Amino acid sequence: MSRMIFVNLPVLDLTASISFYQALGFSQNMQFSDTTAACMVWSDSIFVMLLTHAKWQTFTTRPIPAQGCSEVMLALNADSIDAVNQFVATAGAQGGKVDVNPPQDHGFMFSRSVLDLDGHIWEIFWMDPAALAGDSQ
Repeated sequence: MSRMIFVNLPVLDLTASISFYQALGFSQNMQFSDTTAACMVWSDSIFVMLLTHAKWQTFTTRPIPAQGCSEVMLALNADSIDAVNQFVATAGAQGGKVDVNPPQDHGFMFSRSVLDLDGHIWEIFWMDPAALAGDSQ
């Protein structure tokens, strides 16, 4: 079996969060979704589990951080700078907060960040394929 990642996120409004992530290009896997959780698919190996607070608390006794706090920043790659900008624009149009961290342009890499409806930070980045291969200057 190939390695996969399941990012688990507590959410206040499951229905609104599903719509938000679908607008960003995630699809919902109904096999692993119910009234307390939704499995949102980014790729064959990347899944985001949206969990109601009650469902979240069945997995851990640790408190859910208050909105405005950050414990992790989740990063997804995009195919181009235009795709980064489109992802961020869509997130903003769906109620997310855009550019919570300043956009970064390092020449070989460009990134922007958004907050989802529950304040989870997502960084969307494009990296020059030549830089990945070690061919850039």
